[in-house]
Parts: sequence; C-alpha cells; structure tokens
Amino acid sequence: MYLSSPRAGYTLPVFACAAAIAALRHLQTAESFGNVQVNLLAPPKTVDISIEQVAKLKPNAALAITRSDPGDNLDLTRHTPVWAMVEWGDTDQAEPIVLTGGEGIGKHKETEQPAIYAYAKRLLLTNLERWLAPGKTIRVCLILPEGRELAQRTSNQAFGVVEGLSLLGTTGISQPLSAPGQLEAYREELKQKGDRFDDLVFCIGENGLDLIQQMGANPAQLVKTANWLGPLLVEAGVQGVQSILLFGYHGKLIKLAGGIFHTHHHVADGRLEILTAHCVKAGLLTQDLLAISACATAEDGLNYLRSQDAETGSDWVERVYGSIAQAIDQRTQKYIHTHSNRLVRIGTVLFDRDRQIITKSRIGDTLFEQVLLG
Repeated sequence: MYLSSPRAGYTLPVFACAAAIAALRHLQTAESFGNVQVNLLAPPKTVDISIEQVAKLKPNAALAITRSDPGDNLDLTRHTPVWAMVEWGDTDQAEPIVLTGGEGIGKHKETEQPAIYAYAKRLLLTNLERWLAPGKTIRVCLILPEGRELAQRTSNQAFGVVEGLSLLGTTGISQPLSAPGQLEAYREELKQKGDRFDDLVFCIGENGLDLIQQMGANPAQLVKTANWLGPLLVEAGVQGVQSILLFGYHGKLIKLAGGIFHTHHHVADGRLEILTAHCVKAGLLTQDLLAISACATAEDGLNYLRSQDAETGSDWVERVYGSIAQAIDQRTQKYIHTHSNRLVRIGTVLFDRDRQIITKSRIGDTLFEQVLLG
C-alpha cells in the first residue's frame, strides 16, 4: 500500500526570483503585489509565488520580501524570509542585469564570488528581462537575513561556501527528501527512468546533479537519491537496471566503502575510520595514519594526503582514493546482489569540495565516458 504523495514545493532560487520581480515591478509602477508569476524554466512551468511585503527604499530602489516554502520536506529553509533589493543601474553598466549577494548569501571562500549557481542565474535573468524595458539597467541584491545562521547547519563549508547559504539547484521544484512517503515517490521516479535507460547515474545531492549536468550528462538519466541510497540501489536491481554510476562528494560516498548504505550522519558515520583503513592498506607511515585519524573531516584528510604528495612527490591521493573507489564498487555491487539477487555493474566517481574530480574507479571511468557521450 502506497502512502499519500508528499507535497512538493519550490527551491530557494524561485523565491529569490519572485522577490526580485516584485521589487522591479514596484520600482516601475509603485504598485504592490500579493503574488507574482515565475517561469520555472525547469520544468517549463509558470507558478504563482506569494509576496509578503514590497516597498521603495529610495526613489531608485525597492525591496520585496517573500518566504521559502519547500513543500513537505524537512528543509531548514522552511519559512525563511527571502529579500531582493532592485535599483536602477548606471548607463555605462556592462550588462542589463547585475546580480549580487547580500547578507546571508554564501560566498566561495577562494574567489569571494556569491554562491549563486547556474540555474538560479538563468532563472533570475530570464524572468527579469521580461519586465525590463530596452536600454534600462538594474542591480539586484539578494538577501537571506537568516542565511548566515542557517548555513551553520549545512554542509556548505565542505564545498568552500562560507557566510551563508547557496542559491543552488537544477530545477524550480523542491522534491521532498525526508518526509513520509518520499521513498515511494523516489522509487516511482526510478522505475520511470529505469524503463527508459539501462544505465543510470546516482547523485546524493544537488552538487552532484549540478556538476555532472554542467559536464554534459543527460538529466533524464540522473537520479537524486538524497540519503535513501541503499533502498534505491536495491530498487534499481529489482527494476533490472544494468549499470549505475555513483557520482558524488567523497565525504558522502566514502561511507559505502565501509558498507554504510544509509548516508545520513545521524544514522552512521565512520568516514575518517574508513579513510584511515585505506591509508593503512596503501602503506602510509604510522605518524601519517595518526594525523589522518585526528582530522576533523574527510576533506581535511584528503588535504593532508595532498600536502604529503606535494612535499614528497608521492601519489597517496590516487592510491588511497583509488582503493576507496574500488571498494565502493565492490561493496555496492555485493549489497545490491544480496538484497535483490541481481547483478548490477557499478562505477564510482568522487569529487572534492571544489567540485573537482579526485578519482574514478576502473568501471567508473568507463561509465563516466558513456554518460557524457550519451
């Protein structure tokens, strides 16, 4: 018996876009808006988004406020206020629309650039251009008043984003990740994609989905698993999927090398223990093993190995992470076979917090090329 379908909501970029539209229109007409229409682009659908407040701050600038609604999802951004300030630009402005991040919008630690990703930029530019008269320019500052505090409860820093939240996502629809009934909805999506393709790509979160699409993968072959990785791997076996490319952040997928197939940190961790075990297997010295085991995060452990490689000319990163990737392949294939009595070809690609690929397993390298070539 299936549980009732959880209610989907919208991703954070949609609310930022709605606030920006309302602020621009108020700047143009001085009218207030109870809601505005946003073309989500992905999917190609126009939706109404409620606007909480809108007002002029000065003759050439207006501010609008809306609130995030991610649907039936245990999302920490639920009801958080989303602000957009729009002001007329300069005549010599290079682009008609300039997007900036204000308080609560995260910044990339290395570049200081706001963490406003590809989908959010496209969404904002496309929707705002519709209302912008030829020859006019605007500057848009996006603000999440609670973003800095909320970011402390996310993995943003693991991806080099500090001081706030990212406007990240590949779609305007926020699919519930952890609400009752969500797993059944994910299984149904997996079945539909398994009916169309023999080979699928599993990504735990939005970073993996966004990155592999930028590399050229077909979105129709991508499956977002959230932390339901184990049940969905078994479901893929039951559905007769022939191969799965596991594409993800090493700090998450490393758990699979230790046989942990529910990846939420509240259920099980063991990341540093798994990393240290593979360092033992690779032959690191005792002093290095102690340093790895004392690291605060798997990312810190990776950086320690990189520093050793830079200092000594060694190849510990490739040896250790190559071993981890192969173990993920083997443990995952065995897990699927144990629970579904099906053999599924598994390959692994691991990336770091800078969204740079660390390593690919042997099968992962082959499947990765197949996915990108279509």
